[in-house]
Amino acid sequence: MEAITAGNQEAVEAWNGVLFDRFREYRHLLLPGLGAHGDKAMAVYPPPVGGRVLDIGCGFGDTTQQLAKLVGAEGSAVGIDAAVRFIDDARAEAEEAGAENVEFFVQDVEQGVERGPYDYAFSRMGMMFFANPVAAMRNVASAMTPGGRLCAVVWRRKIENPVMYRAEQVVEGFVGHPDHDDSDEPTCGPGPFSMADADTVSMQLQAAGFEDVSFLRSDIPMLQGRDLDEAVSLVMALGPAGEVIRLAGDDAKRLEAEIGAAIREMLSDYVADDGRVWVPTSCWIVTAALAG
Repeated sequence: MEAITAGNQEAVEAWNGVLFDRFREYRHLLLPGLGAHGDKAMAVYPPPVGGRVLDIGCGFGDTTQQLAKLVGAEGSAVGIDAAVRFIDDARAEAEEAGAENVEFFVQDVEQGVERGPYDYAFSRMGMMFFANPVAAMRNVASAMTPGGRLCAVVWRRKIENPVMYRAEQVVEGFVGHPDHDDSDEPTCGPGPFSMADADTVSMQLQAAGFEDVSFLRSDIPMLQGRDLDEAVSLVMALGPAGEVIRLAGDDAKRLEAEIGAAIREMLSDYVADDGRVWVPTSCWIVTAALAG
C-alpha cells in the first residue's frame, strides 16, 4: 500500500470500504451517468494523439481505458487512485479488455505524482476529495510537460443538483445533521461539492501553477434508477443523503422505512412515462494549462 497523507486517510478508508462496495453495486447507473459528463469533457478538450495522459482518481479505470483509446497505440494512459480496491478492479478489467497501453497504480496525489511526465491530465469526479487540493494539484503540475493541459469534471453547487440537495434535506428532517465525531463511520473527505465554486477552484489551480483556467457548465440528465425502488435505494446508499444516513447509524436505521417513503415521494417528481427515474445533474468541466 502506498503512503497516504494523514488528512486523506479517513477518505481512503471510506473509498476502500463501504463506498467501494456501493459504487460496485450501483456502477450500472453511476458509470453511464457520470460518464456522460466525462464524455463531454473529452470531446471538448481531448487528449493529444500519441500523448502520455494521467487519469486522477480513476476508480474502475473506465475513463483510463477511454483516454488510452483516444491517444492511440502510440500514446499511453496511467490511472491512479488512492483506494487499492479500485485499482485492483481497474487492472483486472483492463486485462480482460485487452487494453495494452494502460497502467494503474495506487497513488495519493498529495504524496506526489510518479511515472511522468504527462502531456495531459484528466479527472472525472476525482479531484473533490483532496484534503489539500492546492498541494495535490501542484504535484500534478510538476509531473506535466510544459504546455500540458488539465481537464476535470467536478460537481457544481449542491443546489444546482436538486435531487442530491432535496434528498439530504429529507434525511436531515428525520435525523438532523449527525456529528461526525459521534460516529465510527468514515466520511469521504471534503465531499463531492468542495470544488463547486468556480472562483475558489480558479484560485486553487493558479496557486498550484496552472493558468488560463476556464469553466464550462455541463447539464445532463442521469438515470437514477430503472424504477422508483432502485432510485430510492441509490439515494439512500450514496451521495449526501447516503452519508447522513451512514453517520446517523441506529437513529437512521430505526427510521429507515419512513425515510425511504419520504425520498420515494420526492423522487416521484422525476419518474418518466416508462417508469425510469431521470434526475438533472450539473457539473463544471474545468480546464487549465501550464505555461509552454
